[in-house]
Amino acid sequence: MKLLIITQKIDKNDDVLGFMHGWIEEFAKHCDEVIAVGLFVGAYDFPSNVRVYSLGKEDGVSRIKYLWNFFLIIWSERKNYDAVFVHMNQVYVLLGGLIWKLMGKKIALWYAHGYVPFSLRVALFFTDAVFTSTRSGFRISSKKVNIVGQGIDTDRFSLIGHDKVADEPFTIIIVGRISPVKDYETLLRAAALVAVSGEEIRVIVVGGAGLAPQEAYLAELHELTKELGIDNIVYFTGAIPNSEIGKLLASSHVFVNTSNTGSFDKAVGEAMASGLPVLTSNEAFREVFGSMASEFMFFAGDHEALAKKIQIMIAKTNPDREELGKTLRGIILARHSLEMFVGRILSRHT
Repeated sequence: MKLLIITQKIDKNDDVLGFMHGWIEEFAKHCDEVIAVGLFVGAYDFPSNVRVYSLGKEDGVSRIKYLWNFFLIIWSERKNYDAVFVHMNQVYVLLGGLIWKLMGKKIALWYAHGYVPFSLRVALFFTDAVFTSTRSGFRISSKKVNIVGQGIDTDRFSLIGHDKVADEPFTIIIVGRISPVKDYETLLRAAALVAVSGEEIRVIVVGGAGLAPQEAYLAELHELTKELGIDNIVYFTGAIPNSEIGKLLASSHVFVNTSNTGSFDKAVGEAMASGLPVLTSNEAFREVFGSMASEFMFFAGDHEALAKKIQIMIAKTNPDREELGKTLRGIILARHSLEMFVGRILSRHT
């Protein structure tokens, strides 16, 4: 099979989309040829059967130039791919859908988010298949929808040790872009309650704020830590390459996710694959955890419930947390590993 992959960014050092490098590598293991097209292209290291094209964002070209590059690539390479896989951005399906249909190319869209814009409904018309992580990741009823898990690299995010030093603070980590939809306030308020109870903790906030509204939100979070009296135990690391996250997970005791996107958050899956206990309010994980959901979940915005769950985790021994982590890694291995994920997509898109 020869596959065209279109995504927002190809950069193995990116803090948010760095995982896409691993996805493309895995597709390349099962395809004769992969043509990878990114709106932005940074650092990459692919096998010889992968060719990379950029639409030019890293060079600051205009939107008209993006479009010109897009149409030029999909047309000039038309004999070198049989099928198309578009990652998240349905606009590319709208732009290329009719051309690909006329050329007889199969079109697949990966989409995993609770938001359902009108453009997504239109793009669905052109697709042969839609792939998503969980039922809540694609909220349009269609026979084209395939639930295939999330695609977590379980080799890179491998089982961590839980032999933490007894006199170190209990470390809580949260990973994701700095945005109001991630609801960091709930974690900060929960941490304040736990700290007031006398527990020695620290909170590691990993994520960058690229846009002006996100920078303003980050400033608000810094102010909130001061108001709550926890600015001495909360550490904002800024953006960190996805490939470096594993080291921080290994030095933490629990992963917290307060996101309200309503879809499988990849960062939670990576923590689970690492064997780190997780606590989340993201409704998509009810399906993932199944009967264990009550142990790992709390309602969105309920900082008091989160504080209680953190205290329960603190009370556990290292071996107890290790067993929990193994259980969570088992869920990822069984349903969300990258190898299984790519296999499912290719078996339904050939």
